[in-house]
Amino acid sequence: MAERLEDILAEQLAVIFCGINPGVMAAAQGHHFAGRGNRFWRTLHLAGFTPQELRAQNDRTILQYQCGLTAVVERPTARADQLSMHEFTAAAAAFEEKITRYAPRFVAFLGKAAYCALSGQRDVAWGLQPRTFGNASVWVLPNPSGRNRAFTLEQLVDAYRQLNDAVGVGRVSAF
Repeated sequence: MAERLEDILAEQLAVIFCGINPGVMAAAQGHHFAGRGNRFWRTLHLAGFTPQELRAQNDRTILQYQCGLTAVVERPTARADQLSMHEFTAAAAAFEEKITRYAPRFVAFLGKAAYCALSGQRDVAWGLQPRTFGNASVWVLPNPSGRNRAFTLEQLVDAYRQLNDAVGVGRVSAF
């Protein structure tokens, strides 16, 4: 299994999507959101970020759409709850430095856990946050993991579409 999953980043992107950490399947395959039940690629397309649904194997093509991919904690796990608060704390400075270096307009945290840990807040609302992170506007989105059944596909698409409207890059309507 891969020790870590490589970031897919470029400078001055419209948005960098930040997962909590790589899943075991994603790390093993070397591609972001490769888990069988993960709804990221479908949600991204239906929310209008991409004109067609990308496949995990083609994850690098996301750069064509002014989007990038990274994770807050590099260590792959089967479930996000296998991470400790110490791992978030240890990753915080380097992660913020990475966001500052690549200078996206938005950084989108996929799930509240990582952003709460990095910001020191106990709870945050979904959507646009009042504070920036690494000089980027912050948006908190529901995690598209197949394990997260608190959100239907339609609810995920609606949340991601709100970010797409704010970003103003993709204008593809598919849902």
